[in-house]
Amino acid sequence: MDKLKAHFESRIENSVKEVKDFIAAHGDEVIGEIKVSQLYAGMRGMPALITETSKLDAEEGIRFRGYSIPELQEKLPAYPGGKQPLPEGIFYLMLMNELPSEDDVRRMSNNWARRAQVPHHVFKIIDAFPKHAHPMTQFLAGITALRTESEFQRAYREGINKKDYWEPVYEDAMNLIARLPRIAAYIYRRMYHEGDHIEPNSKLDWSGNFAHMLGFNNEEFYELMRMYMTIHADHEGGNVSAHAIHLVGSALSDPYLSFTAGMAGLAGPLHGLANQEVIRWILSMRDELGGGLPSKEQIASYVKKTLNDGKVIPGFGHAVLRKTDPRYTAQREFAMEHMPHDELFLIVSRVYEVVPDILKATGKVKNPWPNVDAHSGQLLMHYGLTQYDFYTVMFGVSRSLGTMASLIWDRVLGFPIERPGSTTTELLKAKFAAK
Repeated sequence: MDKLKAHFESRIENSVKEVKDFIAAHGDEVIGEIKVSQLYAGMRGMPALITETSKLDAEEGIRFRGYSIPELQEKLPAYPGGKQPLPEGIFYLMLMNELPSEDDVRRMSNNWARRAQVPHHVFKIIDAFPKHAHPMTQFLAGITALRTESEFQRAYREGINKKDYWEPVYEDAMNLIARLPRIAAYIYRRMYHEGDHIEPNSKLDWSGNFAHMLGFNNEEFYELMRMYMTIHADHEGGNVSAHAIHLVGSALSDPYLSFTAGMAGLAGPLHGLANQEVIRWILSMRDELGGGLPSKEQIASYVKKTLNDGKVIPGFGHAVLRKTDPRYTAQREFAMEHMPHDELFLIVSRVYEVVPDILKATGKVKNPWPNVDAHSGQLLMHYGLTQYDFYTVMFGVSRSLGTMASLIWDRVLGFPIERPGSTTTELLKAKFAAK
């Protein structure tokens, strides 16, 4: 057993006991009330899940095992000579519930490099799609094709004891994380660079190697990818992709099937696809306003027209947050350091200055502030990754970190199949009529 896995196993016994003791002591206590309006509003805000890896606070933003993004940028190990935290470190933190050392992060990076070999049939399945198929369609197919390698599927068929479920899930999760950059880069090069594929460089870290396989040889872009993969890694358990992975995993579907389900959710325009919608909207605005850097007055007029046409301003608003998304702030600080005069960055900045007041004036918006999607496309465009249909695939590669750490813990803690109850409008009407 490798050292990472052995260290994780050493944390299991106390964690399981802690959860069992807590349930025994407080299992009958009530932590919230469900309103009828929540039943009709996507279960918004209903406390119904345990996700240990991260928690989203309305005022403070996302915290990973209790640490904010600025704290992680300070405390997590960076690549030699770099400033941004390595995603290997945030995965280690989410999995182990402890900050990693530089040696821990290096071991994680090497472990993933050893696991990164993708079977040839996966590429053949991707190649069967027409090149104009959306990158997320090809990505889902590639993930599903990897299921032939599932350790959990084999172990379950052979009759594994349920207390040991976590072990093959751990193996599947680690293998999946290791192989996703190769699959994603293959899709990118196939679609946008005439199938001129680039072999992985095992000497690079996980994010750096991903950037390398995409075709970039720029240390600044490598740093951007490290930040991007870190800040997109998790967003507690109630968002569509994380919840779908947890839900499907609760049926003891292996990590490949579970992650495929989550990526199908991420591909929706109200979730992960929003990052490409933002940059599409910004480029359309610039073109319709005559090109160049529009004034704040021009942007305000365009924003109001968008709203009057019954459309939303992509990249603004959040189901939970009631402040500017700290992930947006991290990206803005990166842009201010590396590209302060980039025209798209200046447009994004002016949109940031204009939109919140307009949204607040409508009286209909609880959170008028930008979320993570409002900025990420501009950064990628600056370095030449202009194919914004691909952005959600990158988001998906990153989101594997938090969701796979959570899925491993779901099996450690023996969470049952998820099966909430439901009701009908007629039954509710009868209930309240009786009152």
